Amino acid sequence: MFDDPRRLYFFFDFISHNAWLAWTRVPALAQRHGLQLEPVPVLFAGLLNAHGQKGPAEVPAKNQWMIWNVLRKARQLGIPLAPPHSHPFNPLQPLRLACCGLPPEQRHRLIDALFRATWAQSRPVSEPDTLRAVLAETGLDADTWLSDAAGPGKERLRQNTDAAVAAGVFGVPAMIACNAAGRRELFWGYDDLEYMDLFLQGQDPLGAREDHAAWLQVRPSAQRPR
Repeated sequence: MFDDPRRLYFFFDFISHNAWLAWTRVPALAQRHGLQLEPVPVLFAGLLNAHGQKGPAEVPAKNQWMIWNVLRKARQLGIPLAPPHSHPFNPLQPLRLACCGLPPEQRHRLIDALFRATWAQSRPVSEPDTLRAVLAETGLDADTWLSDAAGPGKERLRQNTDAAVAAGVFGVPAMIACNAAGRRELFWGYDDLEYMDLFLQGQDPLGAREDHAAWLQVRPSAQRPR
């Protein structure tokens, strides 16, 4: 899975402000390289559990740093960013909705509307009334797609998250892309978009992976208790 060289896979959870920032840029990046953007909704909490991690919002000092970091980037890039209605919040319903079986263009429009509702409009996207309103604003029938989210959407989200873990995805936003030489690589975080762009241009600063083989041989000599 996630091995089609014609696609740029974008793994996201609406709970992530960095995923919102990346979402505003990744469609143009995919188009520039002639790739089809494939959004993959995943449950961030599921990734954290699978890899034994805490989320940034669960570490107060890290959470405070990330707020300033994201605000700084949004201000510099001219991306609208407003305080979320609450955070962390339960993203299951909007994620299941984002897994719906709409045609790609309509699904991208819905995902964009849900991201904007969360991070540009401070709306409570975990609440059914908000989801109904967003669907209506996007020109979609709320009953049809909320029913889809409550049924097939649950399984699609679970499968997406399990497949992402199997592919080595550990956080959001994450991207998987294949360059012209046929090398498939994972990129993580908004700040990695720059390096993914270089990778797809054939200008990866790392060069040949074989030149760095010694790094893969490093083993721990101490571990902290858990």
